[in-house]
Amino acid sequence: MIDSEKASKKVHQGRNIKRFREMMGIKQEFLAYELGETWTQKKVSLLEQKEIVETSILEQVSKILKIPVEAFEHFNEEQAINIIANTFHDSAVANTFSDGAQANFHCTFNPLDKMVELYERMLQQQQEMIDKLERLLKDK
Repeated sequence: MIDSEKASKKVHQGRNIKRFREMMGIKQEFLAYELGETWTQKKVSLLEQKEIVETSILEQVSKILKIPVEAFEHFNEEQAINIIANTFHDSAVANTFSDGAQANFHCTFNPLDKMVELYERMLQQQQEMIDKLERLLKDK
């Protein structure tokens, strides 16, 4: 039996930060720079190893990466793969378990379309970061 407490324990917030950062092609050094003077690449590496990350830091990273805080707090790779694998067509039903009870969700959208949208948004954000870095280099 899977309960919500066990499922939430599987979420590793630091690993989620790393996943999203890497998907966007952002280096730890750049994230450290954006977080402020007290941050270094090593400190970001240590942050990504933490299972639970302080809310204030999650909010900062959320603003920098332009990803909702909830993505870091709740993204569970196993659940995501299961849902994507079972909902790749418009009429699929996703089964989830909450407090030991099964809940069915009828998908009204194609998850692959949402993945493409996310990928396109991430590419746009990556270009914005590159532009920002180029401006910083010109200023120096």
